[in-house]
Amino acid sequence: MADPYRDLARELAAAVRGDVDFTPTARALTTMDASNYRRVPLGVVAPRDAADVAAALAVCREHGAPVVPRGGGTSIAGQATGTGVVLDLTRHLRALVELDPATRTAVVQPGLVLDELRAAAAPHGLTFGPDPSTHSRCTLGGMIGNNACGSHSVAWGTTADNVESLRVLRYSGGAEPAHLGRGWTGAPPGLREFAEDEAHRALVRTGFPDLPRRISGYALDALLPDGPGTGGAPDLARAFCGSEGTLAVVTEATVRLVASPPARALAVLGYADESAAAEAAPGLLPHHPLTVEGMAADLVREAAGLPRGGAWLFVETGGATPAEARAHATRIVRAADALDAAVVTDPADLRALWRIREDAAGTATRMPDGTEAWPGWEDCAVPPARLGPYLRDFRALLAAHGLRGAPYGHFGDGCIHVRVDFDLLTPDGVARFRRFSEEQADLVVAHGGSLSGEHGDGQARAELLPRMYGDALVALFTRYKDLWDPDGGMNPGMLARPGRLDDDLRFAVLPKRPVDVAFGYPDDGGDFSAAVRRCVGVAKCRTTTAPGADVMCPSFRATGEEAHSTRGRARLLHEMLAGEVVTDGWRSTEVRDALDLCLSCKGCRSDCPVGVDMATYKAEFLHHHYRGRLRPAAHYAMGRLPQWLRMAAPFAGLLNALARLRPLAALAKRLGGIAPERTIPVLARRTFRRWARTRRAAVHGETVTLWPDTFTDHLSPEVGRAAVRVLEAAGRTPVYPERAVCCGLTYVSTGQLDRARTVMRRTLDRMAGVPDGPVVVLEPSCAATLRTDLPELLPDDPRAARLAASVRTLAQYLQEYAPAWEPPRLDRPVAGQTHCHQHAVLGEQADRWLRERAGLTGELSGGCCGLAGNFGFEKGHWDVSVACAEDQLLPSVRASGPDTELLADGFSCRTQLDQLAGRRARHLAEVLAEGLDAEA
Repeated sequence: MADPYRDLARELAAAVRGDVDFTPTARALTTMDASNYRRVPLGVVAPRDAADVAAALAVCREHGAPVVPRGGGTSIAGQATGTGVVLDLTRHLRALVELDPATRTAVVQPGLVLDELRAAAAPHGLTFGPDPSTHSRCTLGGMIGNNACGSHSVAWGTTADNVESLRVLRYSGGAEPAHLGRGWTGAPPGLREFAEDEAHRALVRTGFPDLPRRISGYALDALLPDGPGTGGAPDLARAFCGSEGTLAVVTEATVRLVASPPARALAVLGYADESAAAEAAPGLLPHHPLTVEGMAADLVREAAGLPRGGAWLFVETGGATPAEARAHATRIVRAADALDAAVVTDPADLRALWRIREDAAGTATRMPDGTEAWPGWEDCAVPPARLGPYLRDFRALLAAHGLRGAPYGHFGDGCIHVRVDFDLLTPDGVARFRRFSEEQADLVVAHGGSLSGEHGDGQARAELLPRMYGDALVALFTRYKDLWDPDGGMNPGMLARPGRLDDDLRFAVLPKRPVDVAFGYPDDGGDFSAAVRRCVGVAKCRTTTAPGADVMCPSFRATGEEAHSTRGRARLLHEMLAGEVVTDGWRSTEVRDALDLCLSCKGCRSDCPVGVDMATYKAEFLHHHYRGRLRPAAHYAMGRLPQWLRMAAPFAGLLNALARLRPLAALAKRLGGIAPERTIPVLARRTFRRWARTRRAAVHGETVTLWPDTFTDHLSPEVGRAAVRVLEAAGRTPVYPERAVCCGLTYVSTGQLDRARTVMRRTLDRMAGVPDGPVVVLEPSCAATLRTDLPELLPDDPRAARLAASVRTLAQYLQEYAPAWEPPRLDRPVAGQTHCHQHAVLGEQADRWLRERAGLTGELSGGCCGLAGNFGFEKGHWDVSVACAEDQLLPSVRASGPDTELLADGFSCRTQLDQLAGRRARHLAEVLAEGLDAEA
């Protein structure tokens, strides 16, 4: 960092009470948002209050450093990136200051997450109307900056329609926030004269298209006394919305709330194609739906629950009662000329369907064949009546350029989202991106539309605004910007005097050739750079609560730090590959420290809309980071656990006794890098494999291979014995590999990948004598390792793929191979946890099926137990491990009744419950075996 920037950092640290961070980590985490763009900031300031914001602006102005206000960083057009000082408004300025149900208003700070406002308003029957799909992590300040809308805009409008007043601080406006509302109070000098100039008014009146989703440019029409939604007076707050951080910093906002119908229903309408769905959408608006959302079959990977068709409209209705909401939806079905239709009211089914829509911003980044697709034309809008013809022309334009995309979005408002398979890695591809963008802008304008219908112009579209508004009106935008920000310090390069749409692309800095790596990355063409750039920044990993049974991202929920989110880690890996901010490559301490609190839970593999697999990336990084170097003690102690357990087995009784002696246990934990708060698990005095060898088993029909994993063999053989009892009751005879086998899990999780491959190859050799067919694996983490890590580390060994395909959980095996078997009826409620690896890799459907047949009722919690194999045992991880357990698992167990059966198939989950809650959980096999014995 050059000397002037050291001075800037030092003066900022002296001037603000919040956090000032100019480290490579802080800068790397904020180089990108959810767009195609990357700009490297000088540093990050997280102000504590409005006074801090004012102080930071004053220091930055003195140094000529630009400022970029940033919320959740989910902007899709690049406006949350910049080369100056990033103001992180999410860390401290996130309070709900006041909520008044009587006036239906709320006072919020800019960093408040939308879902937190909605949760506070819900008990009063209220909500904040705009609800973008990122509602679980986007902030009110960011929504104001982009004039966010969401799926309910046909009922409740845009953010600008729901803002009462704002408090803002200008870059050169002094220490007192200006209060913006209706009238000229708080306006910067010269703004009133600018707005009342008749020539300017004439340009504004004739130059703005009349459509519900016109977000592009500055909202100068709100300065007219007869402008939309102004109530007969100029509305400075409305005019400020959508200014993308280019005018001033919002420090507080008063927003309007709307009544939320207590009951909802969803009419799902199927049409032949998206154009037919688009043409049908405007005709549904007179029925006053809450949403009219559309998507086509090329976006939907799984069509379960959807009626017949090649495209669908999701039309939500509300009512005072479920019957009223359903009746409303039924009327819409009758009025719609749909190919097929369904009315959905079950809350779980509604969540599943809406998840398809909300995850589209991520899933659309991959074409069905795995090809990457990118934003750029993410959210243009046309008049709803023109949407059908526009989509046909848009598809034709894509075809003319040899491009593909999957349009979806707010059909009722004429607003379309789409990710296009641009080649942004080569000069020819970038040139085609520019040509397409220019022609696409002309196409939108020809249909009377707006280049942006929701997420703002940013760097992606602002350069093209003259095509929509003309040069004279764009010149007014520049003058408007200069009245607010005469020093040009607020987010330069956006809206006024914009950067080129093909500059600052985030892919340009990545290596041009594939990086030498250990894993195969089959879904990314073997390219680690492609795997890392899967993260497009939609930030579903930044949610403070995991929706439903989701797992991702437990460490972020525990710490609240961007560096400990899946997105944050992906950003650091991106910058490691770029080598500009993070300069030490695989030896980077910044990446190492961020990955240190990754639990390798694999939750992101399934919960991330684009399938980022941070557990694999972590293992890859550790493999390179420690190659040829001394590793942490925990890597030797727990990373090589199978080896130590085999050596310890003959002395299990003695070692257990020694572990109960506190001084010896403390010494062992210190030498092994184990957290002092942990209790060393008890070794089995008789391993499962030894029990199986000496047991005389009766032959029951077909044989099935039972995998003697390390945890079952040495630490919980009772689980293996129970599984044998269940399989035999189902008419199967378990058989076992003659010699010890290991999936390599502990070596993988600690990045000892050369050793992991050696162990895996030896295991494959030892499986040669095992009969073909399914292999039942009782420990979910071992099953997941065999299913995914084994073939990805040994991609050229066909035996690895065959073994991976044969892996089944106990429930999966019984459902697939013994579906007629009747388990014992247990008839009791359950609590506990679905193992995070099972959730991410193996699925839970079969376990639900088996529990239901056995009369085990209730749901297991989502999230991660926090122990996660070696993670929770490692020194320095205790607090995060406990916080992860307190997120979902421990509260669900405490809330359970005395007759509740605690289930946890994972050894880690059972250990965590034992050590933190003093409760014994059991594997499903144990519970079923006990029921069989009781029946016998």
